[in-house]
Amino acid sequence: MSRTTSDAGRAGRLHLPHGSTAHGPYALDIDPGRAGWTYSALRVLELPPGGTHTFDSGETEWLVVPLNGGCTVTAGDETFALAGREDVFASATDFAYVPRDTHTQIASGAGGRFALAGAKCERRLPARYGPAPEVPVEDRGSGDCARHVRNFASAEAFACDRLIAVEVLTPGGNWSSYPPHKHDEDRPGEETRLEEIYYFEIAGPNGFGYQRVSPSREGGADLLAEVRTGDTVLVPDGWHGPSVAQPGHDMYYLNVMAGPGAREWRISFHPDHAQGYH
Repeated sequence: MSRTTSDAGRAGRLHLPHGSTAHGPYALDIDPGRAGWTYSALRVLELPPGGTHTFDSGETEWLVVPLNGGCTVTAGDETFALAGREDVFASATDFAYVPRDTHTQIASGAGGRFALAGAKCERRLPARYGPAPEVPVEDRGSGDCARHVRNFASAEAFACDRLIAVEVLTPGGNWSSYPPHKHDEDRPGEETRLEEIYYFEIAGPNGFGYQRVSPSREGGADLLAEVRTGDTVLVPDGWHGPSVAQPGHDMYYLNVMAGPGAREWRISFHPDHAQGYH
């Protein structure tokens, strides 16, 4: 299901069910043009055993993040072997940074699924490897709002030009991305404007969750969506949260963010729901 209180058409553009954005070699392909914004992008590449894929990064910096399986990433003259992981619920993963204006190949002997989190950017930084043991992890919230956050490419953990990316694991029955928060204004020291993508996977067969986005201004984003593995939610503006996991089914989501200002994650909490759950 996907609905809003005012604009069902826009809700459909914010909730992208699995397969609805497949394009060429990608099971999911969201670029700024398809999203209707300027910076943030996300692709999911599925490779069979022995499969390879090449692309030119263009004006976008990319992180290659194994969802399951491992791969080798060759970015220009640099090659990185990514051990990857069994699945997104098993552990953090190593990853590779691909600069803009770089010819890149991804190859996988055993096959797998690989997220490419991207942001249109200006600076060309060096290609780099991010080892899994160095991924900062934190337990955020408490009780039925507890969740596990892997800050592998937060603004503090890993240098990019514009891109911010983190992973969140929410136990079955819990709420995360709570209290509702927003980052759709530039207010120095208080809030930075960031376009955000949520990519979901749900543990177990027939699992689902719910994602809420509510308006922070007249005519703003307004969404209540049932999400399943492979679904994506776009957050151009508005209060986002909660993300609700079905009891018995842990929820994973990959957050991809970028915007026009400083590479900072500064947010405002909804004033009606800001007590005690950060």
